[in-house]
Amino acid sequence: MSDSVSEKDLIVVLHGIARTWRSMNSLANFLRSQGYPLLNVGYPSTRIHLESLIDHIQHQVTDFNRDHHRKIHFIGYSLGGLLARGVIHRYRPPNLGRVVQLAPPNQGSEVADFWKNNFLFKWIFGPAGQDLGAEEKSFARILGPVDYELGVIAGNRSWDPISSAMIKGPNDGKVSVESTKVAGLTDHITIAATHTFIIYNREAWNQTVQFLECGKFNRNSTS
Repeated sequence: MSDSVSEKDLIVVLHGIARTWRSMNSLANFLRSQGYPLLNVGYPSTRIHLESLIDHIQHQVTDFNRDHHRKIHFIGYSLGGLLARGVIHRYRPPNLGRVVQLAPPNQGSEVADFWKNNFLFKWIFGPAGQDLGAEEKSFARILGPVDYELGVIAGNRSWDPISSAMIKGPNDGKVSVESTKVAGLTDHITIAATHTFIIYNREAWNQTVQFLECGKFNRNSTS
């Protein structure tokens, strides 16, 4: 799942919960078209807890990240954004570059809090789904502080009125704009996108590359 060697920095892409690496293919192919060598990571997002997922992902990242002369950037969608933080906290690569999170529940998910004791929610989202609640106290320990360049892209559109009713303020149907933020982030931008489809959003793609290359988002192109 990685590209041929180029002179550009390396990128690791991490999908969301109850998805697979295939869900990130559109974004991954766009980044490859920009010349980036890329690892689109697959992991059992619904079978094990957050900490175990971090360990699982690290093995793939280590195999991919053999050229420390180039930076390695991380792009994570939803749960994948949290896993990027966790990998960096526990196994920080010496050549760490920048990190972009798409619709991340950095302060937990109110929706996960509401449904966490529901049998169907547990069956679909597994142990990691239980770790995503806003009331979950282990977040800070598992994910660590943000002391690197982090850009967060949040969505403010929703097709899910039931979930949106549980969330205070603008949200993407799963995560509030406010809960995507975290202390230490470098830049934050909100775009017209839902949680489900933000990874297919061209604006999100362009803003991701903008942050990776410049360390800030492009305010002139927001919807």
